[in-house]
Amino acid sequence: MVPNPYETLGVARDASADDIRRAYRKLAKIHHPDLNPGNAAAEAKFKDIAAAHALLSDPEQRGRFDRGEIDAEGHEAAPRRPGYREYAETATGQRYSAGSAGGETGGWDPEDLESIFGSMFTEANRPRNQGPARGADARYSLTTSFLDAVNGATTRLTLPDGSTLDVKIPPATDDGHILRLRGKGNPGRNGGPAGDALIAITVAPHQYFTRDGQDIRLDLPITLQEAVLGGPIEVPTPGGAVRMRVPPHSDNGTILRLRGRGVPGRGTTPAGDLYATLRVTIGTPDEALETFLRSWKPATAANPRQAMETNP
Repeated sequence: MVPNPYETLGVARDASADDIRRAYRKLAKIHHPDLNPGNAAAEAKFKDIAAAHALLSDPEQRGRFDRGEIDAEGHEAAPRRPGYREYAETATGQRYSAGSAGGETGGWDPEDLESIFGSMFTEANRPRNQGPARGADARYSLTTSFLDAVNGATTRLTLPDGSTLDVKIPPATDDGHILRLRGKGNPGRNGGPAGDALIAITVAPHQYFTRDGQDIRLDLPITLQEAVLGGPIEVPTPGGAVRMRVPPHSDNGTILRLRGRGVPGRGTTPAGDLYATLRVTIGTPDEALETFLRSWKPATAANPRQAMETNP
């Protein structure tokens, strides 16, 4: 039995879209197959998490599930047959209830019994109208690299049956985004259209870049000479290396901005910026530098730990 998607993500039925996205990301970081190599249980759990997120992150599908029109797998729910109580509340049912309660004489009429039971058996044996029906949506998960998610790419996804799908990842794709491939889901019934393929995207972390909305952040190593004297240096960005000038006397932790070098714009959202935090590195031992520093007498003595001494 497919688990309830709300229970799988650990969220309430009235959870917001942001709540659902946060829950998915939290669980994905724990159960993702890349973080649990060879762990079949973690892989199965992640598939359930991805499927639950794919269903609940789609407002239309979530609404249909909440109304009982589809199940947790996206299949059309079987129509519910009316029970005895619902029949009893109809005009026919009320007529027989009144007669059996003593309000009328004569009891049950054989023709009435034949009418009731005959119609029941007739309906049970009558073939249902099996018209065209849309196929259920298929849900998959796909891990992509940080740069492919930022710049866009086409990735081939291998399905459980061995077939493949070419998935076009648009630029600026965020972690947890759901891609919908129209007509690539399960086949329809009796000539009905196929369902869609819903693909939950997980963005792998990058060694140097981190994403902050539309902006990219980077710790950028520079030499002591570059920090003191300044000058042009090459800075890696998701779109390729660019030249940037380091101001003279740049201290460790100085943040420089490259406009428009972050996540590409999409629709009305403009491109983000890249923020490079300078990290001064001493590098390999240098005897000349050591000799210089031993004899160097700065014009103004500095104590970078003074604030720590006055504010313990």
